Amino acid sequence: MTDLLSVDGASVTQPLQPLAVVLTGAENPYRVLQWLRRSPAARLLERLVLDPGSLNHECLDTLPQRAATAYVRGLLVTAGILPPRDENLALLINWVARTVAELPARHANLIRPFAEWHIIRDARRRSARDRYTYAAHKGDCGNVAAAIDFLNWLDSQHLSLRRLQQPHLDTWAAERPTLRSRSIPFLRWSTARRLCPPGLVIDRPASQLPGHFQAEDEARNELLRCLNDAALPLDVRVAAALVRLYALPLTRIVELTEDHISRGQEHTYLAVNQHLSCSRRSSPV
Repeated sequence: MTDLLSVDGASVTQPLQPLAVVLTGAENPYRVLQWLRRSPAARLLERLVLDPGSLNHECLDTLPQRAATAYVRGLLVTAGILPPRDENLALLINWVARTVAELPARHANLIRPFAEWHIIRDARRRSARDRYTYAAHKGDCGNVAAAIDFLNWLDSQHLSLRRLQQPHLDTWAAERPTLRSRSIPFLRWSTARRLCPPGLVIDRPASQLPGHFQAEDEARNELLRCLNDAALPLDVRVAAALVRLYALPLTRIVELTEDHISRGQEHTYLAVNQHLSCSRRSSPV
């Protein structure tokens, strides 16, 4: 541990001592030793320790956002070395900054205020209420990406926002069916600021009722496989069981932690969106 968390190999530096306490205080020291020897996160932490000034959120944001980066960030937050933050909101802010920096100036001058004062501002409000999820982050990124695609399309048609007319929007919606709904926030924002003519609309596609239903026996067999098929990885089985039982989206499942599980005298409960789902103690949760 000293070799990992020290610059000179002699002693753990004062700022990193809380992290040493967290790692050495693990219930299973052998798993920590295995992590030290094999984990890419341990190698990343080893490189970061050589430059103590890099142990902050800003420097970590400049690294490739892989699993190792997220793991190291989580360790530093758990140890109290870094302050906790809303990672979903941070993902949005950093993605917007990188994306806008790559745009031509004429597009960046529109996308930056739209993203910062409309998309990110609303995301901050939801984050303050603990309601900004990973799915919300992906949706907000999709809205910004659709706005960029729309401006590129206008360029290809030798148009500008001020010259935009309803037939142009209808053509756009027909050619970009997967982006039409995502483009609505940018159009509303542009209209409110008189960047384009008033009265323009993008109609949302008509919703369709489900037309395919799974047979009950098929659903039961899939659930039994989730519970009993040891050939599948455990995390896959658990995620699939939650989809089968409660129709949870994967974006919600990946955010579940041990704090969402509570145990009573006879049952185990999983809290999802303030609702308690009950399972027998003998059943996996």
